Amino acid sequence: MWQSALVHPIERLRYVARAGGVDQLDLAREAADALASLWGEPAELVNACRRILHHHPLAGSLWALASKVLIASDARGAAMDFVEELRTDLTSNRVAVALPKGATVAVIGWPDLAMESIHVRRDINVRVIDAYGEGAGLARTLMQREVEVTEVPLTGLGQACTTADVVIIEAAAAGPEALIAPSGSYAAAICGLQAGKETWLVVGVGRALPQRLFEVIQGQLAKENPLDADEEVVPMAAFTHIVGPNGITPSSFPMREDCGVAAELLRPSL
Repeated sequence: MWQSALVHPIERLRYVARAGGVDQLDLAREAADALASLWGEPAELVNACRRILHHHPLAGSLWALASKVLIASDARGAAMDFVEELRTDLTSNRVAVALPKGATVAVIGWPDLAMESIHVRRDINVRVIDAYGEGAGLARTLMQREVEVTEVPLTGLGQACTTADVVIIEAAAAGPEALIAPSGSYAAAICGLQAGKETWLVVGVGRALPQRLFEVIQGQLAKENPLDADEEVVPMAAFTHIVGPNGITPSSFPMREDCGVAAELLRPSL
């Protein structure tokens, strides 16, 4: 835990709201602990959820957490159950197991779930395409795990993806027809698709949202300059397969939904 258990839950929520550079699992775990402390105060619970989402508007697992907590009759139990779902998410393992033998894969940015278990496949070569300075860090981490890695500057994106066996894109959040991913993901997926390669969309637990929640996230992203944003909207049509906790399926299959819709979250946060 980042904060002492003695810290007031509101203070912990402020810390979660301000946190940057932290993966979704850690954010959701800390947010769930803090929200669970407010289970007997409905008004504060709603405000706390909206405050967290205001600061992390593209994190699908936080939207799923907030919706589950606000809908549940037992908010504390719902929060703890969801954290356990995230902790036991099998998506990383599903990616590693499903890759063809000896495959060369291209990834962009730092897809934490997609690459978490890749080290179990010593026959795989990973092309790490740099995106906003994260490529070198991911490459070092993978090399420390004895993964064969090739660093690729953003200018090499086209060649890296058209000559790879699989292009892997990880969603920060996904709806039925589109997803949010690091900028450059759309180009990477289309390059792979046009070259006849497999393009995989990785959607971990909590990141597959109902359309109504996903539309709110899209609205938040639309406030940014699309030519200078770190994330972008990518249509589902750019992918041949979807990988999640239950394995790999063709992208023509309907996207699952990891939560319901809490009406309190449908209007943009202030």
